[in-house]
Amino acid sequence: MKRLKTLASAVVTGTLALALAACGGTDGATTEGSAPASGDGTTYKIGVLQLTEHAALDASNEGFVAALDDSGISYEIDQQNAQNDQSACQTIASKLVNDGDDLILTIGTPAAQAVASATSDIPIIGTAITDFAESGLVADNEAPGGNVTGSSDLTPVADQIELLQQLVPDAQTVGLLYCTAESNSEVQIAMAEEALDAAGIAHERYSVSSSNEIQQVIESMVGKVDAIYTPTDNTIAAGMATVSMVANENKLPVIVGCDTMVEDGGLASYSINYYDLGYKAGEMAVEILTEGADPAEMPIEYLAAEDCQLIANQATADEVGIDISGLENAEIV
Repeated sequence: MKRLKTLASAVVTGTLALALAACGGTDGATTEGSAPASGDGTTYKIGVLQLTEHAALDASNEGFVAALDDSGISYEIDQQNAQNDQSACQTIASKLVNDGDDLILTIGTPAAQAVASATSDIPIIGTAITDFAESGLVADNEAPGGNVTGSSDLTPVADQIELLQQLVPDAQTVGLLYCTAESNSEVQIAMAEEALDAAGIAHERYSVSSSNEIQQVIESMVGKVDAIYTPTDNTIAAGMATVSMVANENKLPVIVGCDTMVEDGGLASYSINYYDLGYKAGEMAVEILTEGADPAEMPIEYLAAEDCQLIANQATADEVGIDISGLENAEIV
């Protein structure tokens, strides 16, 4: 099987997807970072607005903090999580801006959009965002032109569809599962539709507006589709336990957008590493804070195609009756 060709070509051509949107609210925590390497006594104030809680976004957050620690800078970090509440995104964004932070990390597209609408002065690093330009965060992914830059979680959608074909070769109809509140997901779904059309496989969209609808929507797919594809959608990722419970009971294999969704019961994916994605964002933040780098001139950064990992869930494969023994170099969880 050819691997990750689409990811590489999409980066070159600029045909990017949007991912990981949605928003929500919770309390934050301020912690101290490591001692300053330069000894100049500077302690940076860093605000963090994370869209919601699930493993991929959590890993991005951890990677970002690890990059700060490895750099040796001294910092105070204010961790805020919107808990899938759109209004909380706006409230937290205003708080971070009013606090006069030196830099703000935003994890997820709506979080970045909320902070970007609240300040054009404070440097903003975004991560777990697939296409910054399509999201209206930057003028151009190669030349952002404002106070926002960051690292993209572009995933190889066409290769994920090819993986579905390999594992479910008799699939005639694929259900496309996503949340309508997440514009990023709609673009990824369009990319999946293009790949399925090219393969001659029928498809139908199944959408939810909130996590409360996931079980009902999955149940509505039974008997109508032969497999399910869902991208890196925050609402679906946070509800993967429900997705996998219903789909696996009904022998519906689910190809997902990232590794954490596989770990939560999805069948398989070609996935980026969200810890590495966050680490890259942290390195960009350090450049801005310590070297005076200008976000306007810092292109959006991507993980290399060869860094994507083929991952599959053995327990899920056994439950839905899919043979994954032919997946070469796959990480089996």
